[in-house]
Amino acid sequence: MPFTYRNRMPEVADILAEIPLPPDLAAIKARRDDEVRAVISGQDQRFLLVIGPCSADDEAPVLEYGERLSRLQERVQEQLILIPRIYTNKPRTTGEGYKGMMHQPKANEAPDVVEGLKALRRLHVKAIAQTGLPAADEMLYPENYPYVEDLLSYVAIGARSVENQLHRLTVSGLDIPVGMKNPTSGDLGVMLNSIQAAQGRHQFIYNRWQVETNGNPWAHAILRGAVDHHGRAVPNFHYEDIMETIALYGQRGLKHPSILIDTNHANSNKQYKEQIRIAKEVMTNRRLSPEIRQTVKGLMIESYLVEGAQSPTSTPHTRGQSVTDPCLGWEDSERLVLDLAEMA
Repeated sequence: MPFTYRNRMPEVADILAEIPLPPDLAAIKARRDDEVRAVISGQDQRFLLVIGPCSADDEAPVLEYGERLSRLQERVQEQLILIPRIYTNKPRTTGEGYKGMMHQPKANEAPDVVEGLKALRRLHVKAIAQTGLPAADEMLYPENYPYVEDLLSYVAIGARSVENQLHRLTVSGLDIPVGMKNPTSGDLGVMLNSIQAAQGRHQFIYNRWQVETNGNPWAHAILRGAVDHHGRAVPNFHYEDIMETIALYGQRGLKHPSILIDTNHANSNKQYKEQIRIAKEVMTNRRLSPEIRQTVKGLMIESYLVEGAQSPTSTPHTRGQSVTDPCLGWEDSERLVLDLAEMA
């Protein structure tokens, strides 16, 4: 038999009943949703920063990071909206490696998806309670979105998922901003096709139901760089790249044309310290070009308590250091956020 069936997944209603979001925290999320939607629609001129660890592997340091970010948000609230990255699902290029908290509630232990779903939901609820900042997460598995639908203020669709029809159609049923990354090939047409699909109305099969969606007008672009046929990173955060994307966007007649720039991945060639330079270059280009200022509405930055990265099984294990891609440390991150607030 090709599959071994280990655990039946719990019903969404059962998980939500076991780990509920209290009404006062739901109100915090609703207010944040309004703020983030207003930025994408152009009603709020503040700048978005989706910032945090590459992967949320350990509850305690993730919450500590979020608390620090919350205090920093108070200092930059007039210029920036900070959205913590709490990424609990990780795509793996070869299928090997740590796949995130949903697969492994403890990064050094065996997979347990049922406990993983509970662990990631608890983490998101605690994060809102302790920081007042609803988070962003990546939608790797569309069928799992109902488990966190009431918790997130931002969703990203990754470079390997953006061509998938179910991801595109699922986004059309969300009522929060969703960033669609360019694929690893760098094909901007693929990214714009995904946004067009996400903004459209659809009927399709979702979680064993025939569903109908009205389209998501807040679906938008994320430029994350590309990889050429020789495996070399090709950045797409420069002035000319952004202007080309704006021009292609304009040909589509899409709602609320918006771009976020991912400062890591192929844009930095995973040289995490380069994120500082890349972020400041983008902000400078916003000053130079009214079109870029109007369209580039945020950045994605990978940052944690301790800079760099380690293996999930490293001994000794460094608390608050990434177990996937290397990240900026807190000191550099705090300084960068303050600098970006001055440049916004």
